[in-house]
Amino acid sequence: MFQLQFYLRIVLVACSVFLAESLNAQQRSSGSFNGLDMSLGNLSRLSNAQTRSISPENFTGEKGKGGMDELNDTRPNHANAKEAARDLGRGWKVNPFIRIKAGETFTLADIAGSGAIQHIWMTPTGNWRFSILRVYWDDEKEPSIEVPVGDFFGMGWGEYAPLNSLPVSVNPGSAFNCYWQMPFRKHCRITMQNINEKEPMNLYYQIDYTLTDVPDDVAYFHAQFRRTNPNGYKKDLTLLEGVKGKGQYVGTFLAWGVNNNGWWGEGEIKFFMDGDTDFPTINGTGTEDYFCGSYNFDRGGQYVPFSTPYVGLHQVLKPDGTYKSQQRFGMYRWHIMDPIRFGKDLRVTIQDLGWRSGGRYLPQMSDVASTVFWYQTEPHAPFPKLPSKDELEPN
Repeated sequence: MFQLQFYLRIVLVACSVFLAESLNAQQRSSGSFNGLDMSLGNLSRLSNAQTRSISPENFTGEKGKGGMDELNDTRPNHANAKEAARDLGRGWKVNPFIRIKAGETFTLADIAGSGAIQHIWMTPTGNWRFSILRVYWDDEKEPSIEVPVGDFFGMGWGEYAPLNSLPVSVNPGSAFNCYWQMPFRKHCRITMQNINEKEPMNLYYQIDYTLTDVPDDVAYFHAQFRRTNPNGYKKDLTLLEGVKGKGQYVGTFLAWGVNNNGWWGEGEIKFFMDGDTDFPTINGTGTEDYFCGSYNFDRGGQYVPFSTPYVGLHQVLKPDGTYKSQQRFGMYRWHIMDPIRFGKDLRVTIQDLGWRSGGRYLPQMSDVASTVFWYQTEPHAPFPKLPSKDELEPN
């Protein structure tokens, strides 16, 4: 009897495996894979998703419409490289970049349909705090992403530093890359505003996306910028508040300017979620701990920069002995393997603490610019008003 039961179990397991494999084979053969959530494990999967790309050589991303500018095209932001291409003509490198005038907002992408942004590359000129990236999903009037372009890509102090992570990489000399998956169901509009009052900016860019079905349980990508300069004495820094809806928090970038001597990162990050009031559900143990470092990021009395797939202290700007008198830091923490899920609301703060005499904490008054990233259901709560140009400028 025991042997019979044993063999029956083997047959049942084998049948289950066979049925599962048959179902997977049917799904693969029918092209049911939607082309989202890409990884090494599914690169071989076939899909009916359509790959498209928008750049100055194809503003609409339409099939078979790339590289069509004529040398004599007089439309704004067309044939910007006509002099360089004058010996070669149409089909060569006639319009690889755009020029955004002072005070102008340019629509980088306007996509109709259902799909997802899968990669953004760009290399903006000028002051990166004066170029404002905004993204609108579906029928939104207010953006779900509103961040100075440098901070969106982890370059909050306006200076290049290598950043090598899974969703964001910044490569020599100023190549900004983003791999956050950004789904939409009806429409996607991406703009860049040049808030510089006098100087235009040049922008080379490419936005790679797929047109495909988006599952019902997929939320929308959001990113919000704040700057506090200086922070109030004995006041927590607010990174995010007023979020209503269901979603998950997926990333933090801080551009931290220190206005005092000594170690500056004793502050704890706190996540208040789903009705938390005075006390949070998640309470960190220190700034360098949250960014997955330890003991002041210090080895041998020196800060040690690092950049890894999920976390980094990638930027350490030291005083130069003259006018750059303060220390400045750039840090990122991506919650890819450990997203912070919330059901109805979320608020995020971090303390601004250093050390003072007698082994006591020092409430600091730091200059902190934060960019936070999360997915949530729409509609989202209105963002706080973006700081003015003078308030944005790194100093």
